[in-house]
Amino acid sequence: MSGTVIAPWLAVPDAGLAAEFYAAALGATELYRLDGDDGSLVIAQFDAGGAPFWIQADPASSPPAPGRSPVRMVLTVDDPDRWFDRAVEAGATPVAGIHEEHGWRTGRVHDPFGHDWEFSRPTA
Repeated sequence: MSGTVIAPWLAVPDAGLAAEFYAAALGATELYRLDGDDGSLVIAQFDAGGAPFWIQADPASSPPAPGRSPVRMVLTVDDPDRWFDRAVEAGATPVAGIHEEHGWRTGRVHDPFGHDWEFSRPTA
C-alpha cells in the first residue's frame, strides 16, 4: 500500500457476528485476523471494495439508536443501490433510502452493531 489511508476501527459487542455481517452486507474480505485464546475473533481488518476498516470485540459496547451514531462511514461506490440493497438484505436497517440530493446519489443504513454506513456516488 502506498500513501496515507484512514481506516475506521469499530468496537462491536460480538466480533464473530460482525465479521459475518460485514462480509455479507459489504462484500468485505478479511485481510487480518487475531483470535483470542478461546478461538473467538478479537480483532480483524477488512477490505470493502478497496475501503479498509477494522473491528474489535468489545462486549461493553452497545449500539446507539439508528441514525444517532456519532460516526458515519461513507463509501463512495459505483453502484450505491446495489451496496444499499445488499446491506439491507444482510440485516441492516435503512435510515435514508437511496435518493439524489446535492449532486450525490446516496442512501444510509444502520448496522446491527451500532454503526451507520452511507453508500454514495457523485451524479455529475
